[in-house]
Amino acid sequence: MLTKKEQRLRRARQTRIRIAQQGAVRLTVNRTNLHIYANVVSADGSRILASASTAEKEVRAQLGASGKGGNAAAAAVIGKRIAEKAKAAGIEKVAFDRSGFAYHGRVKALADAAREAGLQF
Repeated sequence: MLTKKEQRLRRARQTRIRIAQQGAVRLTVNRTNLHIYANVVSADGSRILASASTAEKEVRAQLGASGKGGNAAAAAVIGKRIAEKAKAAGIEKVAFDRSGFAYHGRVKALADAAREAGLQF
């Protein structure tokens, strides 16, 4: 019997195999109870080209004193921020790697905000 985390990692592995076959730059998402993290990873997976998270000092200040990073509004801020950083690095098109998480709630809010900010996937 697989644990919940092992099931998620199994789903993530399958997604990463498909993205690697495409040879695309990927936008990875990781979420915890307190924060959400987004990275743009090179096609070969060796380098992180851009990153954003709710753990960053500027983002925490923008979200308020309590630094609520575990909600959809914070995820939308991170989606916009990662899109801006990716475009500054010269990246327009990515493959979305949700790391086995359901496309719902915070993950969906991040993806929608990144699309609105001009990132294509």
